Formats: sequence, C-alpha cells, structure tokens
Amino acid sequence: MDVVTPTLAHTTAAPTKELLVEMFTIMLRTRKLDERCWLLHRQGKIAFHISGMGHEAAQVGVAFAMRRGYDLLHPYYRDMSMAVALGLTPRDILLGVYGRRDDPGSGGRQMPEHYSYKPGNLFSVSSPVATQVPQAAGMALAEKLKGGDRVVVTCLGEGSTSEGDFHEALCWAGVHTLPLVVVVENNEYAISVPMHLQMAIERVSDRAAAYGVRGVTVDGLDVLASYAAAKEAIDLARSGGGTTLLEVRVARLTPHSSDDDDTTYRKPEDKATLKMKDPLPPFRHLLIDQGVLAEAQAKAIEDRALAEIDEAQRFAESAPLPEVAWGAGPVFCD
Repeated sequence: MDVVTPTLAHTTAAPTKELLVEMFTIMLRTRKLDERCWLLHRQGKIAFHISGMGHEAAQVGVAFAMRRGYDLLHPYYRDMSMAVALGLTPRDILLGVYGRRDDPGSGGRQMPEHYSYKPGNLFSVSSPVATQVPQAAGMALAEKLKGGDRVVVTCLGEGSTSEGDFHEALCWAGVHTLPLVVVVENNEYAISVPMHLQMAIERVSDRAAAYGVRGVTVDGLDVLASYAAAKEAIDLARSGGGTTLLEVRVARLTPHSSDDDDTTYRKPEDKATLKMKDPLPPFRHLLIDQGVLAEAQAKAIEDRALAEIDEAQRFAESAPLPEVAWGAGPVFCD
C-alpha cells in the first residue's frame, strides 16, 4: 500500500495552468450547485438531496486523470463533481433534482443524484450500494477481451465495502488483471456508522492484498494528490498492469442526506472541526499564492458559477414534468 501526498511543486505529471484553473472552476461550480440543492430542499422546492460537499477535490482529481469521454465511469450518488467534470451542466443536474421531463439521465424518473450521461461514458447509478462495482468489473473484462485500452473507474463509500458485491468484484479484478480503478471515497461514516465499526483495519486499501490488486491511500482533500494517485492507477490499468483499489480520505461536511440528522451520532467537537477539512479554500489559496489565479479571477469564476446556477434553477422550475402515460418520455440515456 502506498500513501501519496504531493503538492503543486512536485506533483507527478503536474497539470498545466489551464487544467488547474479548470479543476478549481469545477470544484467551485459543484460546491455552489450542491449548496443550492441543499437550500432548495430546505425551502420545500425539491424532495431530496444527497451532498458531495467535502468530496470535490478527490472527485475532480480522479476525473481529470481519466481520458474524459473515452474511459468509463460507474459513479455513486455523491459524485456530482465527477458528473460535472464529465460534461453534465448545472441545468442538467437541476432538471434531475426537480424531476423534469428533460433530465438527461432518466427523463425525470430516477432519484436525484443518480447521474448518467451517455456522451461522457457516465453510467447510471443504482440505489443499492456497491452494485456498480461488479458491473464495472464486467465492463473492464469486456474491454480487455476486446483488446481495447479504455479504463473503467468506479466509486463508492467506505461503508459500501461491507457489501459482498465489492469483495466479489475485487476478487474477479485480481484474478483477471482487469483495467479497473476502484475509488473508495472514505468520509469515515456509513450514514451513521463510523469506520471503526465497519472494519478492523485503519485503511480500506489494506484490503487490496487479499485480492491480489494494488492498494493506495491518498489525502482526498488535496486535489493534486488525488490527481497524481489516480493518474498513476489509470496509466497502470491502461498498460495492462491491473486493478488499483484507491482510497481517497475525504470529509463529509453535511449529514448523510437531506433526510438525516447527524447530530444524533456525530459529536459536537467532530462537527466543529469539519470546516477545517473543506478542500476548496486550501486549493484556492495555493493557486493564488503560486500565481496561477488572481483574487479577481477567482471571484469572477464564483460569480459566473452563481449566475449559471441561477439561470439553471429558473429553467428547471419552468420545465415540463414527465408524461404520466407509461413508456412516454425520452429513452434512457439518449
């Protein structure tokens, strides 16, 4: 198992200035969109929201390490930043959370935050956790049998690793040396159950040895560390080197979902330290300190994001609902 903690000065295959700005833009856009969805639920305008706040750095790092639109992604319900990095817009996501007919994933018939997007090779999320992992392993096997070089990435939370689907998929991946990267976004809580009650090890990546795959743990609050670790894993998979179990250590800055009250299981001192684990301010400060961004540019990016989200909300609120008739509406993913 490797532990990776690079900085901007020595990141392997460091992204260009333009890529760094795009990373920051997507992290900021999805944070503002995530906050808006949370607010809309509290206003009674949408039925449900499940947040990815605190996961943005890890998700953007992994997404940018992929060949976006070429490699394949099986996400999970917190992966808003990955969905946006692969091409979904705030308008697309708000059409989904409002359950509107033109939602690109399901025509308004799927739960919110169950993303899919055909042009980005982003495959539908399933509510039962961990089912995406054997599906991803099957897709990776198909790619290997075809002789292609696309890599399959799938994501899940650390609580989902208690499911049999996860273990069966990793066993299969190890036996068949699959071009697969399994990203565990470890925020230390499976809804209300802390990690130490889920497993008797300190790192999820310690499980990799049991399956004969590579295990890596990285600081998922650092977008550049996540990018470097994911790029190494994806490059290895693409070259025939097999599967990596990549654990990104993140923070869940919100309750599990809009229907959860985390004060019933999180200690006040734990909740009080959450703002210190926010991945956005350190990345913003790093880019400004290194001369990649100016303060005015960062503010302009935020202003554009908010304007885009305002427009997307207006559009979604006035968009038509799905047809009631059975079978009506758009074909899934088209």
